[in-house]
Parts: sequence; structure tokens; C-alpha cells
Amino acid sequence: MPKSESTSSTVPTLGAAAIACCSPLVSEPLSADEARRIAPVLKALAEPVRLRLLSLVASHADGEACVCDLHDAFELSQPTISHHLKVLHQVGLLDRSKRGVWVYYRVREDTLADLGALLAVPAQVAAR
Repeated sequence: MPKSESTSSTVPTLGAAAIACCSPLVSEPLSADEARRIAPVLKALAEPVRLRLLSLVASHADGEACVCDLHDAFELSQPTISHHLKVLHQVGLLDRSKRGVWVYYRVREDTLADLGALLAVPAQVAAR
């Protein structure tokens, strides 16, 4: 069985730590520092290829996908897809592990949950 080498801690991530500290946007304004920490996560998701990659990984069997599984969904080169995956990993949206020559990606559910909580709109606000 190939050795699994986790690389999730080799790149500093912004994701969960940057977002978890904040109250939902509708409860109080973000500070300038909070906005600076969260912006890279939102910027990474604002790119259509990255948003789609995140969705493909999250919806893949077992919530994990190999780079080789993702390539055929795009008309992009493998290095370009790897670059987009690297950006998603750097901001803390994906974890990755290397198994032999392949890299497998998994969505960081804690970061997505924190992002969802940040963007959540309480029912009383939505009813306005």
C-alpha cells in the first residue's frame, strides 16, 4: 500500500482561523483586519474554475478526488488545474495528501462551515 503523506500543514492556510473569529456579517461589521484575513478565501472562490473544482471535490465519492479525476472536467492543462487547486489549498478550503505520484484533495468542512456561518442570514433579516 502506498505511503500517504499529508501536506495539509506544509502551507499556511487562512481558511478556518480567518473566518471562525468573526460574527455573521449581519450581526456586526467586520473590522478592517478581519476583512483582510477573509478576503483571500472569498477571492479564491470568486474564480469560476476554483469554485467548480471545490464543488467537484466536495461532491466526489467519499468527498475526496485525485487530480487525475478532475482534469477531464475542464479544457485546461493539468498544470493550470494544479495551480487552482494549490490556491484553494493555500486559503484553507482544501486539504491534500500525496499517495505515490497522485495528489488527492478533500474539502475542509470546518472552513466551509465557518464561511457558511459568516454569510448566514437569520430568518428575521431575510424576511425584511
